Amino acid sequence: MAGTNSERELLAEGPAIILVEPQLGENIGMVARAMANFGLAELRLVNPRDGWPSEKAQAAAAKADHVIEGTKVFATLEEAVADLNFVYATTARQRDGFKQVRSPVVAAETLRQRFVAGEKTGILFGRERWGLTNEEVALADEIVTFPVNPAFASLNIAQAVLLMSYEWMKSGMEDVAATPFQAVDQKPATKEQLFGFFEQIEEALDARNYFHPPTKVPKMIDNLRAVLSRPGFTEPEISVLRGVITSLDQFARRWKKGEAPAKQTGKGHGDGADEE
Repeated sequence: MAGTNSERELLAEGPAIILVEPQLGENIGMVARAMANFGLAELRLVNPRDGWPSEKAQAAAAKADHVIEGTKVFATLEEAVADLNFVYATTARQRDGFKQVRSPVVAAETLRQRFVAGEKTGILFGRERWGLTNEEVALADEIVTFPVNPAFASLNIAQAVLLMSYEWMKSGMEDVAATPFQAVDQKPATKEQLFGFFEQIEEALDARNYFHPPTKVPKMIDNLRAVLSRPGFTEPEISVLRGVITSLDQFARRWKKGEAPAKQTGKGHGDGADEE
């Protein structure tokens, strides 16, 4: 359908749409158009292949200029979600059972409730060809997946964004209860605060030779982060947990920030997960 009424108020609110390493400018533009159709405006790009800005994206956006002009680019996914309180990862692949899997309807209602409660939220969408990695999904709080034909389950990125954007707007047209998720004086923790907690507890565990054998270290870290990201901590809760770890004893950093933990040689307490 075509048609735009410039006299009507432009809706521009709701969760951030985060595209991880998008490849084609045309796809980014169609995503922007889908967002604008249903009242979303905050588009974040993680390391777009062809750089930014993009003339092809601008052309494909079909006058969704406010979305294109407000697009922010980040070098890493961690930076892109650092200020958010709650994040969904969209995926069609089977994942570990550590995270709740929601339908688009339930996900949109949850996002609406959190939006009304003053939280900052986002939805992750992966690469055109192969989506999100396990490590990227681990940074999200929950998973949202679409009910599609199992024999033809592939959606292009603009279609996926369109479906979630539609469910987002539809959730606002109903009388959705917006019960706060925690006390008013307890703000939900941002992803940046959660990542700091991850680093602290991983350093503490590495100092005690937990990560063993070396071949399973990445998988063990993925599982640990997946479990710890499930509760939806508040800022005071993160402070309590970090204080507990600090009070146990002092430990030295065994690897530089951004690097993998050092390989271990002794016997640890690994979860026994097989390497993927």
